[in-house]
Amino acid sequence: MFTVTPETFRLAQVFTISRGSRTEARVLTVRAMDGGVTGWGECVPYARYGETLDSVTAQIEGLPEGIDRHRLQEAMEPGAARNAVDCALWDMEAKRAGKRAWHLAGLPAPGPMITAYTLSLDTPEAMRAQAAKHAHRPLLKIKLGTPDDMARLEAVRAGAPRSRIIVDANEGWTAEIYEDLAPHLVRLGVALVEQPLPAGADEMLAEIERPLPVCADESCHDRASLTDLAGKYDVINIKLDKTGGLTEALALRDLAQSKGYGIMVGCMVGSSLAMAPAVLVAQGAMVVDLDGPLLLAEDRDHPLHYDEAGVHPPEAALWG
Repeated sequence: MFTVTPETFRLAQVFTISRGSRTEARVLTVRAMDGGVTGWGECVPYARYGETLDSVTAQIEGLPEGIDRHRLQEAMEPGAARNAVDCALWDMEAKRAGKRAWHLAGLPAPGPMITAYTLSLDTPEAMRAQAAKHAHRPLLKIKLGTPDDMARLEAVRAGAPRSRIIVDANEGWTAEIYEDLAPHLVRLGVALVEQPLPAGADEMLAEIERPLPVCADESCHDRASLTDLAGKYDVINIKLDKTGGLTEALALRDLAQSKGYGIMVGCMVGSSLAMAPAVLVAQGAMVVDLDGPLLLAEDRDHPLHYDEAGVHPPEAALWG
């Protein structure tokens, strides 16, 4: 059986992207219980994909008794609901077997991975101050997608002259804006641009020059998405709340790599429980963006460990 619990984690500061601002992360914690063993997982319902806490809860509560991880892939569509259930079942399987989840998946033991740290969308002056505060970090991610992005980008580069930078437009640009900005992105040493055009209206990416790697986020959910990405994107962003869990995320990673795509592993703003299974997918990725817990003012017990080596694999007491 499954139980679903809504939980709220306060953010360390207001977090803003082109779609709006938030002061807390609202998540669903799902527990799978069978034979005295309990596994758990977390998801972040996302309004961009028509998800709410209530709709995702209803999906999970409608699952049949005794469903396993393999039948789950057919029973539910990709999305937040399937993610939390899938990860809870992985955790339960690992506990029952007395093995770590990566052993069950046939993967080598994971190690720490350098992760991006996201700077919230703000005025250029405030973003320069944010960048200077975090200039010691090797990889910064900038939220853009507004008419004033050039000033923000210049300010961040001035504040953190040695950090590697990636930018996320969150579907906020047109093809004309991106073509105008792209040379400046290259000049300022930006390593990757994420979802510059809206999903479903990104055909121009196949027509215009791409002088730096372009990553599909909202345009890529699971393996079925890959067909529409050819010629438009160089990298895909794998998020478990989009793929519908670790099972599909690992399959998507393998198929995308076989087709020549670079891999980015990202997250919604959630706790260490949400990031933990994604650390397995992130091994060897071109870009890792699992900074959700770094943006929180509070976290789970036994949280993920972050240091100069990056984000470390979870302890068994947390997940898997």
